[in-house]
Amino acid sequence: MNEEEDFFDAQYPAELYKKRPNPTAILSPLYDATFKGIFTQETEESNLALKSFLSAVLSRKILTVRIKSNEPPSETKKQKQMRFDVTVEFDNGEIAEIEMQARKQNYDYGVRAEIQAARLLNNTAKKGKGWDSPPIYQISVLNFQYVKGDKQEMTWYTLKDETGHQLAERLNVIFIDLVAIRKKLDWPVEKLTPIEKWGLFLSYVDKEKKSDYIKKLIKSEDGLMAAEKIVKRMSNADDNWYIQNSRYIAERDHYTIMANARKRGLEEGRAEGRAEGRAEGSLNARIEAAKKLIQMKLSPEQIANAEDLPLEKVLELKKEIDENA
Repeated sequence: MNEEEDFFDAQYPAELYKKRPNPTAILSPLYDATFKGIFTQETEESNLALKSFLSAVLSRKILTVRIKSNEPPSETKKQKQMRFDVTVEFDNGEIAEIEMQARKQNYDYGVRAEIQAARLLNNTAKKGKGWDSPPIYQISVLNFQYVKGDKQEMTWYTLKDETGHQLAERLNVIFIDLVAIRKKLDWPVEKLTPIEKWGLFLSYVDKEKKSDYIKKLIKSEDGLMAAEKIVKRMSNADDNWYIQNSRYIAERDHYTIMANARKRGLEEGRAEGRAEGRAEGSLNARIEAAKKLIQMKLSPEQIANAEDLPLEKVLELKKEIDENA
């Protein structure tokens, strides 16, 4: 983890809290359990926050939206299984899938986003002689930079030819760069765009030192006020702190294992071939990380997705752990 990522860990898991640290401590939306909790509860506040966030991203007023299943079906046993963070449908039939990605993983996130977008589009295609499907939006909130040094706060990818001519405007991949947005911290609230407000809220709502600024930010937007109420309510439950803390430990151990595995892989690679050594080291690291996540009672599907392993491999590891328990 680099210095930027270390600083933007949640404020409290570094001390391994299993209960609320103090009466005013706030959970971090950079962890997907809290992020999903903001947008997926069956309350008016959650629906308001969701519409506000989507309006900020798409630069248009979202009036009606409903939560859909976050597990797209697999057509064959060989097709990669996946679980979306938040999937929603607009009143005009358009679909959006929202992801929170707190850490840069050992794979190209752009490939993952393209596959998720393609699966989403495929599942919305209607039967008939013609080809008809509403636009889909794969929206990722990144707590790292997909393109290092990029100053773009939000990048919108579509299918275009070399002249810039748009294809059918059905497939849209959107990356929100929290690192770039955080450079607007302490700007006058009235000068911030809606997406900048949301980015700063997600980054700093749990940071006590920035509470005065975040309060001003929240008061400027009804959706943010609703989101804050949800996070505060979630922060009252010790179970939610345990979940956040467990995720922190898993990520910390994952990166430690990955670093050691890369070192071993490089050492072995000098003798047996660099590429082969790195690949083996990476696989061993993901397997070791998966074992720890199994012991933390995460679902096999979540573990397979987090560590980029086949579900069958995760189930095999779980069986071995259960038999040796």
